Amino acid sequence: QGCVAISISSTPGAEQRERQQRAQAGAGGQRGGASSAHTDEAKCDQHMETFLHCIDASGGSSENGFSAIKMTALGRPQFLVRLSEVLVKWRRFFQQMAVEQGQAGQPALGIKLELEKLQEALANLGIATKEESQQWFTGEKLGMSGTVDLLDWNRLMDIRTKLSKPLLVPNVQTRQLEPLLSRFTEEEDLQMQRVLQRLEVLAKRATEKGVRLMVDAEQSYFQPAISQLALETQRRFNGHQPIIFNTYQCYLREAYDNVTVDVELSRREGWHFGAKLVRGAYMDQERERAARIGYEDPVNPSYEKTNEMYHRCLDYILQEIRQSRKANVMVATHNEDTVRFTLRRMMELGIHPSEKKVCFGQLLGMCDHITFPLGQAGFPVYKYVPYGPVREALPYLARRAQENRGFLQRAARERDLLWREVKRRLLAGSLLSPGR
Repeated sequence: QGCVAISISSTPGAEQRERQQRAQAGAGGQRGGASSAHTDEAKCDQHMETFLHCIDASGGSSENGFSAIKMTALGRPQFLVRLSEVLVKWRRFFQQMAVEQGQAGQPALGIKLELEKLQEALANLGIATKEESQQWFTGEKLGMSGTVDLLDWNRLMDIRTKLSKPLLVPNVQTRQLEPLLSRFTEEEDLQMQRVLQRLEVLAKRATEKGVRLMVDAEQSYFQPAISQLALETQRRFNGHQPIIFNTYQCYLREAYDNVTVDVELSRREGWHFGAKLVRGAYMDQERERAARIGYEDPVNPSYEKTNEMYHRCLDYILQEIRQSRKANVMVATHNEDTVRFTLRRMMELGIHPSEKKVCFGQLLGMCDHITFPLGQAGFPVYKYVPYGPVREALPYLARRAQENRGFLQRAARERDLLWREVKRRLLAGSLLSPGR
């Protein structure tokens, strides 16, 4: 019997929110007044209630279901832009130090900064004396092996940003020191706490209902903050099983680094890694914004490169499943070649469908000729169901169709397959009975 469960996603105010996000990101995420903040927080609470209803519906309609949530519905977009800028700046500083230590071009996890050279660089830049930086690292037991990797570096930032003294880092272009952040305001600290509190409420309800939460990916100027918040929630709730799934957009050039770094973090901290892999949904917006503001296009140069990235990320997670059995992945795709690739690699690595470590997902009404055979073969497969008021749901679906232009070709293929089956049954005299 086919295993076709239901994944439910709500799009509360989706059209208006996406317009708002684009405007805010283009303006650099400027903050509004107190009344605006109060209104935004009230809307976020309303969205959380809607997501709770989604979790209840998913839990009541299928076993081991999913419910999708959007972080921009749970926190003010301006705050997410600002937090993302901080995270990106800190990572670029690490990459700059890697270049100066002769490690340019290395994958993120391959970079190991020599601690002594790093401390000398920090002192020469006027960021911290050698004694100060020594206290930073030893206090958190970082760099004990004499080297510092990206995960150590990220952990260090968690500690540094809590200090009263602003942390300065060099601007890659100007080489001038500038604040990593001029300390979050009290209101921004409260926003961070509120987002995490809302995520906690959703994660607890999901655990109670036997539902897993998929944190949707969004535009790249939000994504570092979204991923950081998702990781914080995974740390808390993925200890015994994968409740929280983060989404990785494989049309981004840095997708593989993001996947490998997060998998390694889950290994070190001992929690279950959960991921949904997609190709990506905001390519036109990303490229337009990069050209307008003047930074490198974050999207892979071609569809073929995106396919390569998808399969590379997927293979890495499948290898992790084979080695640890503490990783799960949803292969969210309408691409037949990717489905074949997944099935072949699962067989080669000895990952059986009954383990339910790998599942598949397609949008409701699309690519049923992929969905149903997978379910009938015993693979966990889910239909993603966006819903909401017609005036909001239709523009959402129109954008999904535009972003996935191959849908029309696949729809024609499905139509041909259905017509071929109708003719076969007419000739066999079994129009109303399933074929054998």
